[in-house]
Amino acid sequence: MATLRDKRIIVVGGSSGIGFGVAVAALEGGADVVIAGRSADRLKAAVTKLAGAGRVRSIAADMANEADVARLFDEAGAFDHLVATAGTPPPNYPIGEADMDFVRQFVDGKLVGAVMLAKHAIRTLKKGGSMTFTSGINKDRPPVPGGSVVSAIAGSFTYFARALALELAPTRVNIVSPGWVDTEMWDEIVGEAKTGYFDQMAARLPAGRVATPADIAPAYLYLMQSEFMTGETIHVDGGQRLV
Repeated sequence: MATLRDKRIIVVGGSSGIGFGVAVAALEGGADVVIAGRSADRLKAAVTKLAGAGRVRSIAADMANEADVARLFDEAGAFDHLVATAGTPPPNYPIGEADMDFVRQFVDGKLVGAVMLAKHAIRTLKKGGSMTFTSGINKDRPPVPGGSVVSAIAGSFTYFARALALELAPTRVNIVSPGWVDTEMWDEIVGEAKTGYFDQMAARLPAGRVATPADIAPAYLYLMQSEFMTGETIHVDGGQRLV
């Protein structure tokens, strides 16, 4: 396994949730970390929490804006690994009630955003480096009704990575697919009902609990460090695909 010591890692979505967990783990592994996201205030607060002794900095950029994505990589400079975890609450209405403007916004932010990241990352990504994108349990266990759009997007990442792994070789491209994870996004989706939802899911999961970002982060580190893993999707879901 390759070391992450003194490697530069860009974590898109690193101000919170899974991305923040990846940033913590990468810093503990000796990497230099650049966290990116839309909110400069949230990024500043995350840098303070990370306290990386000069080994962490932030760049504010909107992943739905190509000029911002290009600027992100210009400012970050040469780097070794890209991790993309950024996301927004998905559409959750029956297909007959779909708000197409919101659907397009979601597709742009998730799938088109990943394409733009890959397009501009290759300019400064070092040889032997990697890209790791984030999928999710909805492709395997779609919520009904209302899961068609997010399931389609989540499922597309597996094929996106397989094609990119061939096109960009020897750069490695992989996917992490988490199950439910206790992040700030759940507060936006269900608010105070989150505890009840999590208790019900924990009772069903073979793992016996809902994941934290710290449970998911090691999968990203593994994919960065494993020099023989490419074009794959790793599921870290506590057995949620089985129930």
